[in-house]
Amino acid sequence: MTSTLIILVVGIVMVLLAVYVSWRAGRLDRLHIRLELAGESLEAALMRRRAVVLELAGSRLLDPATSLVLAAAAHEARIAGPEEREHAESDLSRALRAAVDQERFRERLAEAPGGKDLLEELDAAVAKVVYSRRFYNNSVGVTRTAQRRWLARTLRLAGHTEYPSFFEIDDDPPAAMATE
Repeated sequence: MTSTLIILVVGIVMVLLAVYVSWRAGRLDRLHIRLELAGESLEAALMRRRAVVLELAGSRLLDPATSLVLAAAAHEARIAGPEEREHAESDLSRALRAAVDQERFRERLAEAPGGKDLLEELDAAVAKVVYSRRFYNNSVGVTRTAQRRWLARTLRLAGHTEYPSFFEIDDDPPAAMATE
């Protein structure tokens, strides 16, 4: 009778342990999916910002020097490889701040035909980059924490997935955008 009870208790413990491990593995899998979606959202936001900046640079609403600086920064961000990506996107943010924070930039652009719509698109694109990067970095932090837990490391619940890294860029919006 006691050996049957011991076997039953060990069986129940094993089933509960298997359920827990399965739950942890499923959670880690969902975190990786969330991380991938956040990465795709960030990539789309960065691509949209580059497109709007290129549209602004080619709109003939800016002086030639500002247009050239913005177009060059957007182009460099577009063609940057993985190693230079964060630096190139930060350069685009700085170029955008330098252009938009010029005296009366927003007023002059808003007065031009089509300028108001372009400003609204630019505001939305810049804000989307800020939010997308924050969401992505939050997802990275949560996923890294889950991957570091002893159970995940011991049983290799993350499989062969890469350890996620944060995407750190200078994405501060221009002062003229932040005040509105």
